[in-house]
Amino acid sequence: MHLITSIPSPSIQYFDLGPLRIHIYALCILLGIALATWITDARLSKRGAERGVVLDIILWAVPLGIIGARFYHVFTHPADYFYEGADLMKVFYIWEGGNAIFGSLLGGAVGAWIGCKQTGIRFWSFADALAPAMLIAQATGRLGNYFNHELFGQPTTLPWGLEIESTNPAFPAGLPEGTLFHPMFLYEILWNLLGAFVIIVLERKLYLRWGKAFGVYLIWYGIGRSVFETYRLDSSETFFSIRTNVWAALLAIVVGVLIILIQNRRHPGKELSVYVEGGPTVKLDK
Repeated sequence: MHLITSIPSPSIQYFDLGPLRIHIYALCILLGIALATWITDARLSKRGAERGVVLDIILWAVPLGIIGARFYHVFTHPADYFYEGADLMKVFYIWEGGNAIFGSLLGGAVGAWIGCKQTGIRFWSFADALAPAMLIAQATGRLGNYFNHELFGQPTTLPWGLEIESTNPAFPAGLPEGTLFHPMFLYEILWNLLGAFVIIVLERKLYLRWGKAFGVYLIWYGIGRSVFETYRLDSSETFFSIRTNVWAALLAIVVGVLIILIQNRRHPGKELSVYVEGGPTVKLDK
C-alpha cells in the first residue's frame, strides 16, 4: 500500500479552448459564485422570497465584489505591482490570482445593498441567506489557489505537505528544492466547509435572523483567517508588525459580534417577511 507523503501541485494552471485561454483559478471563482447564488436563492425563497430574485441582487454584488477584492489585494501588496519597470497592466490581471476576500466583502456588500433596494428584499435577510453559501463559495475559490501554486505556509514535514517548485516567486530563498509547505488553501477550505455546517446547525437551534447568521459568518471566518494568515509566506503590508489581513480578520470578528448584539436588541421578535415594509408578508420557516 502506497502512503501519501505529500500533496503535489497541479501540473496545469490553464487550458486553451481555441483562441481562448481558460484559467482554472477563474473557473473555481465562477463555480463558487454559481454555488453561492443557487444556495442563497434556495434559502431565501424558502423564507418567502420570489424564486430567482437573488439574480437581480448579484448583478450588483458580484461585479462590485470582484472590483473590491482586486483593489484590496493590490492595496495590501503594493510591492508586487508598483516598482521600477513594472507592467502596471498586471494590476488588472485577476486570473493570475490575488483577489482578497475582505475587499470582496466590502464591495459585495455595497452591491448587495443596491440590489436589495431595487428588489425590495431586506438587506439583512439576504445576508443571512448568503452566510453559509459564502463560506462554500470561498472554499471553492480556495481550490483555485491550489491550481495557481499559491497560498502556502511555513515549511513542514507532515505527510500532507504541499509540493512547490523552487522557481515559484514565493519560494523562500535559502530553502532546498523539495521542501514541503503547509497547504494553507486546504486548511481554509476545510475551515470554511465546517463553518457552513455550523451556521446551518445553529440556525436550527437558535433564531438567526436580522443579520445574526451573517454575524456568525464574520466571526467564524475572522477567527480562522486570523490564525491561517500568520502562517502564510506571501508578502503583505503590515501595521505594528501585524499583517493587514490579520487586522481585517480581527475587525470582522468585532463587526460580527456587534451585529449580533445590536440586532438582538433591535429585533427581539420574529422576522415576518424577507421583504421591506410594504412588500409581501410571508410566515417564514423556523
